[in-house]
Amino acid sequence: MKKVELLAPVKDSECLRAVIENGTDSVYMGYQQFNARMFGKNFNESELREHIKYAHKNNVKVYLTLNTLIWEDEMRLALQMAIQAVKDRIDGILVQDIGLAAEIQKNISNANLHASTQMSVSNHYGVQVLHEMGFRRVVLARELNYKEITAIKQVCLDGHDMNQMEIEAFIHGGLCIAYSGQCFSSSYFLAHLRTEASV
Repeated sequence: MKKVELLAPVKDSECLRAVIENGTDSVYMGYQQFNARMFGKNFNESELREHIKYAHKNNVKVYLTLNTLIWEDEMRLALQMAIQAVKDRIDGILVQDIGLAAEIQKNISNANLHASTQMSVSNHYGVQVLHEMGFRRVVLARELNYKEITAIKQVCLDGHDMNQMEIEAFIHGGLCIAYSGQCFSSSYFLAHLRTEASV
């Protein structure tokens, strides 16, 4: 049986050190833009590069969150960020926007794409579509229970074309009653332009 990967969120340098010292296998973090974790400090390009080096020195993988919807005039910048992160040896990129995913696939040959929980994938049919698009991992919708997650994983294991697809699930669920990635309350109450909550 494959080892379970413990993945922790990182909002600043102190948090990165703490989760590494406490045994995480991998972390996810983002730039200051296009990141659903907007209440964290987040990182500029040089900070992210240094954090990737530090994590790798400690045998910890780093995944980049580019997991918001990307507007038309933002696509070029979001793609440039993905390209730079891959140059800096990021281990994977979490995305919500299907257009950004397609652009990453077109422009970065070795990108390891992960479907963010913001995509609200709730069944094996969604996993199949993302697999066909070249995604290597799907973070299932937080609203699923253990039985539903297990059923989706079993279909993936039984389907020879999908048995290498990695399935990720949040163990603590969400703190909001809305479906992850489908709520625009923050855009109303906090003047944010997309689903940039404290995910």
